[in-house]
Amino acid sequence: MEALIIQLISGAIGGNVVGGLVKNLNMGVLLNSIAGIVGGGIGGNILSAIGGGGLEGIAGQIAGGGVGGAVVLAIAGAVKNMMNKD
Repeated sequence: MEALIIQLISGAIGGNVVGGLVKNLNMGVLLNSIAGIVGGGIGGNILSAIGGGGLEGIAGQIAGGGVGGAVVLAIAGAVKNMMNKD
């Protein structure tokens, strides 16, 4: 249970960091956080399932959650930008 909480929080942070750094992917704090939380859960579980690449414990959960959150936000932001083109 603790691992999931760490993944979700890391995902939210990762989503907001990417949203802040890449302005055309930014969807606002709430949507960045939601996309990050979804990606954090997915990314953390995938990283755990494949062995984490040698990362142990909390560091692996943070890395998987943060990267997963950033990736889902990037995908969601790209889809949003494609839909807004006239």
